[in-house]
Amino acid sequence: MTIDLYINEANDYARDIGAPVYHPHVSVIHYDEVGEIRHTLNRINCYGIFLQQEFPEGLTYGIGTYHEGDGSLMAFSPGQIGGKLDDGTRRQYYGWVLLFDNEFIQGTTIEQKLDGYQFFSYNSNEALILTPNEKDILDRLMAKLRQELETQSQSFGHDDIVRNYILLILDYCNRFYFRQFKEMAAEGSDILSRFQQVLTDYYTNGLQKTYGLPSVKYCASELCLSPGYFGDIIRDALGESPKDYIRNFVVLRAKNLILSGKAIVQVAEELGFEYPQHFTRMFKNTTGLTPREFFDNQRKK
Repeated sequence: MTIDLYINEANDYARDIGAPVYHPHVSVIHYDEVGEIRHTLNRINCYGIFLQQEFPEGLTYGIGTYHEGDGSLMAFSPGQIGGKLDDGTRRQYYGWVLLFDNEFIQGTTIEQKLDGYQFFSYNSNEALILTPNEKDILDRLMAKLRQELETQSQSFGHDDIVRNYILLILDYCNRFYFRQFKEMAAEGSDILSRFQQVLTDYYTNGLQKTYGLPSVKYCASELCLSPGYFGDIIRDALGESPKDYIRNFVVLRAKNLILSGKAIVQVAEELGFEYPQHFTRMFKNTTGLTPREFFDNQRKK
């Protein structure tokens, strides 16, 4: 993957697009005021919040591509990749960008709460879809943070106030994340039926012959969700993890194949196991019986 811009420090992006620099470790950019800028595919080595009215078609986010409409937000943590490869075109964007360096939050409440900010974790096509009111809240907080950066740089307690604004923005993002999660979880039956279909299609299309057993990461990607977000929804709906659900799906499929008269080696191969003994171990751990014991028990009934 070709990277256009390495954002190693919070202000690298501002310097690249000609936006003002206010603080050595915090950057707030108002796209509306910058004018047209070129696309860039970025490796981001700080923390970032991109609040945009509209993302460009074919935007890279995580391992996939993404496009969303008005009022959407993407979050990045150090080491992640996002943006669109420079193709020579320039475009006017609308919205805000907040970038801050890891060293600015070390030993603070923000650092202590980072693990709870699940919106920083991506895999593929996932963003926060904001309501107009949520977007307005973040617009106003970004504006206030920038005002503090612009006018109070020499004032007492300046960095603490900046950190408090960042903390407030992140806490609101977390609230909006869980609002979106609850709405998604309320549609759990639809997610479950789609999850079931993904697994069925996986075997129908013979993907297990190339890739082995279906993974949580694969299923989440097919449903346009990150593994963490996907796992939260499935656990909320079923009380079990996606990994458990996949294992039970595979075991049920194995039972049908065993009862059809196929040999254990054939069953293991058809399910995507590299070695028959791995299949036998998983089957026994799940059912309490070896495949042979299961077959014999069923014949006695």
